[in-house]
Amino acid sequence: MRTMRKPEAGATSGLQVLQPGGWPQPKGYSNGMMAEGRLVVTGGVVGWDVACRFADGFVAQVRLALENIVAILAEGGAEPQHLVRLTWYVVDMDEYASNLKALGKVYREVIGTHYPSMALVQVVRLVEPSARLEIEATAVVPR
Repeated sequence: MRTMRKPEAGATSGLQVLQPGGWPQPKGYSNGMMAEGRLVVTGGVVGWDVACRFADGFVAQVRLALENIVAILAEGGAEPQHLVRLTWYVVDMDEYASNLKALGKVYREVIGTHYPSMALVQVVRLVEPSARLEIEATAVVPR
């Protein structure tokens, strides 16, 4: 049986978290999202600044990548609470796993407590050799 959970406090109306009945509650992501509105999509976003200089270290690159996503969303009239999906590509899953606490802190500082559907994939390498991760984002701005 499919159940839908209301969005988190402060989330924009029009987004619904999809949580199948009896499934354990995910932490830090949602199993599914449903939304209606204007779609805003990013390409793969890396953790560099406007001069294409990469931050030093995995967590610092995550912060910059998330800040870059927020900036792209703003260009499309979207905000972090409009996110419905994030796909993370990392070059080292152990690096990700060993930094979960710091990653959670950075995520909440940049995105807040809105947790869209997420996927995490380890890849052999990314186009930019200095990139430790790349994130794709999808947002839906309600009508």
